[in-house]
Amino acid sequence: MTTASVSPPPETRVGHILYLLYLAGLVSGCVTLLIALVVAYVYRTDAAPWLRAHYQFLISTFWIGLLYMVAAVVLSVLIIGLALPPLLVTAWFVIRCIVGWRALHQRLPPPRPSSWLW
Repeated sequence: MTTASVSPPPETRVGHILYLLYLAGLVSGCVTLLIALVVAYVYRTDAAPWLRAHYQFLISTFWIGLLYMVAAVVLSVLIIGLALPPLLVTAWFVIRCIVGWRALHQRLPPPRPSSWLW
């Protein structure tokens, strides 16, 4: 009788950690998010093509999310008291991380890595 392994395969372990650091950035004031961004930049050069797509997906998630958040904050200031735009950007960010995590868990590249949505 064999037992199922709980830990991810070694080649996907860094990617799983980076997705977790991205999500932890929501509660850590983006500190872990910035650490994960730097690690994604470093690991992307030596990775297999399907893993390189995940690192690029993480990098673009950061930059697109930053752009969306700046636009959301400006909209919130212009429409005083409306906190909906930053909440929508946060939901986008979480969904994008979950989509990437699932694809990594299945050992597939992220779906539509160049998309600005999911």
